[in-house]
Amino acid sequence: MLIETAYLCSLIAFYGSLAFIVFPPSKTAPRDKIPWYDYLLFSLCLGISLYFATQALNVIERGWEFVAPPLPTLLAVVFWFLMIEAVRRASGLVLATVCLVFSFYPLFAGYMPGFMEGTQFSLLETARYHAMSRVSILGIPMSVVGKLLVGYMIFGVVLQHTGGGKFFLDLSSALLGGSRGGPAKVAVLASALFGSMSGSAISNVVTTGSITIPTMKRIGYKPEYAGAIESCASTGGVLMPPIMGAAAFLMASLLGVPYLTIIVCAIVPSLLYYLGLLLQVDGYAGRVGLRGLPKSELPSLWLTLKQGWFYLFALVALIYFIVQLRVESEAPFYAIAILIGCSMIRKETRLTGKGFLDMLAATGRFMAEITAILAAIGLIIGAMSITGLGHSFSRELVAFAGGNLALLLIMGAVTSAILGMGMTITACYVFLAIVLAPALIAIGLHPIAVHLFVMYWGMVSYITPPVALAAIAASTISGGSALRTGLVAMRLGAVLYVIPFFFVLNPALILQAPIAQIAVAVPTALAGVALLASGLEGYLLGIGRLGIALRVLTVGGGLLLLTPERITDIAGIAILALLIIYGLWRSRATKKIGY
Repeated sequence: MLIETAYLCSLIAFYGSLAFIVFPPSKTAPRDKIPWYDYLLFSLCLGISLYFATQALNVIERGWEFVAPPLPTLLAVVFWFLMIEAVRRASGLVLATVCLVFSFYPLFAGYMPGFMEGTQFSLLETARYHAMSRVSILGIPMSVVGKLLVGYMIFGVVLQHTGGGKFFLDLSSALLGGSRGGPAKVAVLASALFGSMSGSAISNVVTTGSITIPTMKRIGYKPEYAGAIESCASTGGVLMPPIMGAAAFLMASLLGVPYLTIIVCAIVPSLLYYLGLLLQVDGYAGRVGLRGLPKSELPSLWLTLKQGWFYLFALVALIYFIVQLRVESEAPFYAIAILIGCSMIRKETRLTGKGFLDMLAATGRFMAEITAILAAIGLIIGAMSITGLGHSFSRELVAFAGGNLALLLIMGAVTSAILGMGMTITACYVFLAIVLAPALIAIGLHPIAVHLFVMYWGMVSYITPPVALAAIAASTISGGSALRTGLVAMRLGAVLYVIPFFFVLNPALILQAPIAQIAVAVPTALAGVALLASGLEGYLLGIGRLGIALRVLTVGGGLLLLTPERITDIAGIAILALLIIYGLWRSRATKKIGY
């Protein structure tokens, strides 16, 4: 049995070092030729990581993270900068700069003003702490990689390479493709299913969007609207259980709760998001008069299930291992074995020698990226831990807000959105989980709700201009304007902006409340989202197109139902009743005049 620090160093050696081979030093560098200095950086990362792995016992017994001989101290400095370069290649300059600045913070903490002042350390002391302590590079993010994340990420890669993406797309088409605006609904459902497996909004857009966006355009959707639908659907996939993204696994570790708890808490918010998206898609199709695909173009539901049943079986097995057997870290490996074994039954999904090698290469590339990112994010945690900045920042934040809950939540939402523009959702979440989440928890909010709030608001940058990475990726496929695609995506993804405020104020929406409260909160929230989405799109089932006054009334009713107060629920139900009565009256009036 390896010492845990030796195991984590080995992961960096065999995965993190690949970042220097897989990712070129710049966007303009040729990708078909690896320069000599990349081989040098690869060798240094491999060698230094293995050295620290072999010295793990000495690090622990002799306290090398504080006082170490000259050789490991020198290697710690090199290791530190290798992690910064690895994340620059894997994720970009913005995240690398953030990690670099925060990792140097201990050198200047004593000179910082006010609450930003902390304990100061020298360059060599900081390097030793970053490289050899269990709080920085080898801290919680890398521990999550080693204990949980590896299996789930590999499961997503295997699912793709055995044809899972096509299966979920065909299944969605068979279920929804023939309905009004069918291709758009297919995009929503397929992205929800596939995005949960892949854990990446951008790869979800590229994978499913390359098929759904052209189909949506063909039946009459504008390029910007088609791109916006796909970008919103793909972004929400990262929030959809059972797998979600890396941030969800980090959340479980930071909160000290089973991953199953995070899955349960995320179910209702993700369903509310996709309900709102589906209703807006349907409303647009009804308002514009779009139809679904002809039956001749739809795959057979029975044939689709017959040929791809094992994808659902593997997914059910994964959930069974997590929920029933409670073997969270081993569950994905069992599911991978089932998936590969079952895929060998049919010739079309059977892995050939080349297919297997391609799958291994994709796994290596993906793990190189996630290892480089999370190891570097550990530098932020290490710097804030050793200086004590994390605790003082959250304390001062509460003092600045004067205990005002609304102000704290707005500050948290804006901060999350801004940081999400420059960092991955994982990096953004970890940073805010340290500096912001404790402040919100300190004023009495539910810890899991707070962490989900931070994660949700970190995701909005994927569909919010000027960055809107998911919208930009979708616009390159649709041929529409990236800015207009982002603006449409903001309206379609409106639930993503408002629902975090409601579940952080009402833990019943994350199923963390007595049954009686959940039984009231969830149905009213579903009705509230339905009204909100219908009002924003200007089309309500049973009524049809809505004028300005009815749109305002419908949006207001939706917000009232979502607000966790008895009086607002009563007011929202009253508005809903008025809309139902109006719809019945309008239907009778239409029949009388012969329409």
